[in-house]
Amino acid sequence: MEQPTPNHVLIQQFVEHYPEEVALQLGDASIDEAVGVLQRVDDAIAANVLQRMEQDRGARILASLDDAYLGRLLNQLDPAITARLVTHLDESERARILALAGANRGREIQEILSYPPGTAGSLMDTQVSTFALDCPVATALERIRQLGNLRAMALVLRDENDRYAGSVRLPDVVAADPELSLGDLRDGTAVQVLPMTPREEVVELLNTYRLTSLPVVDFEGQVVGVIRHDGLVSAAQQDLASDVQEMVGVSAEERALSKPWVGIRSRLPWLNINLITAFLAAAVVGLFEDTIAKFTALAVLLPVVAGQSGNTGAQALAVTMRGLALREIRTSHAARVLGKELAIGFCNGLAIAVVTAIGVFIWSQSFGLALVMLFAMLASMMLASIAGAAIPVVLVKLGHDPATASSIILTTVTDIVGFLSFLGLATLLSSMLPTG
Repeated sequence: MEQPTPNHVLIQQFVEHYPEEVALQLGDASIDEAVGVLQRVDDAIAANVLQRMEQDRGARILASLDDAYLGRLLNQLDPAITARLVTHLDESERARILALAGANRGREIQEILSYPPGTAGSLMDTQVSTFALDCPVATALERIRQLGNLRAMALVLRDENDRYAGSVRLPDVVAADPELSLGDLRDGTAVQVLPMTPREEVVELLNTYRLTSLPVVDFEGQVVGVIRHDGLVSAAQQDLASDVQEMVGVSAEERALSKPWVGIRSRLPWLNINLITAFLAAAVVGLFEDTIAKFTALAVLLPVVAGQSGNTGAQALAVTMRGLALREIRTSHAARVLGKELAIGFCNGLAIAVVTAIGVFIWSQSFGLALVMLFAMLASMMLASIAGAAIPVVLVKLGHDPATASSIILTTVTDIVGFLSFLGLATLLSSMLPTG
């Protein structure tokens, strides 16, 4: 075996004992020089240096290694580190590295790279460059020009342990003194999420902090990606779309061109539930069968009360759902929301009830029937308005998604309330109603 030269031993010892300094120096060296240094030390030592380098730089070095050496180095690198590095490479280089990592390690890396739909990891852009806190503004601007990343609205900062340390808006960097460090310019609030953070929380942070980008970090606090502005907008749109679908008992995963079975599977259970609730509403009508048989005009006017109360409840539901989705309100605001909807329901109900009563009197020439319609319409619209606001709030308090089939529940409530108020009042005031 060839004896190592004193120069080789010196390099080996220096790299082994001072990996941070070596990583820093190799960051300024050419790719070929960095590869040459790493290939002259043991694989484990080279891996230790590589994982301490800036991720985009380390990824380019990794891609420049020959297959034989790269295969050995991947056995020394932590799969999580490898996953972070390969996210900075194109698909062909990523596939090459995963193949050289071997079946088991490659599968582990692939699992780390994949995130379920509806999570921050599925929305993030893994092509993100990080900057040291003590990096001068002039150096940062030069590096930005070299990277040519026109999508970056803010610079992501890291501390000496390569953990997320805040961000700096790009306009602030451009306007700053070139001698200042990026750490002097960073924003006061360091907002970040984990890859498995639900999309709903991402949207909440977007609305709370008015973000243009949102870093995604792993459990060690190291940046694995960033959700850019278009990703944040996409998250908000997806969140709203899923709420609209779930509100009427449709799965959030169903799309316009989904296979028929997807729609059948997601809709049919809720349609069966809706059928049961429809029978409940029919049972309420059945309680007043004798009243309807005696006063047939009630059957003609029954859909008017139910339809108007349904529309009123839907309006309250839409406003409350929007407030919950955008985090404008929380369950602690329930009393204020219900009070507001009660006032709206009373005012709108009174206005509609008066108009309806006048119309009924002109049509039937019956003061009693008009009076029943007046009070029934007012009561049903007030109760429907309260129900529309209360249903999503109650669902949140119970720990359920407020969008889950809330429209179906509301329809049941408004139908029962409308039928009960109208037919109940008609029964009480039957002596004032025209027969036939």
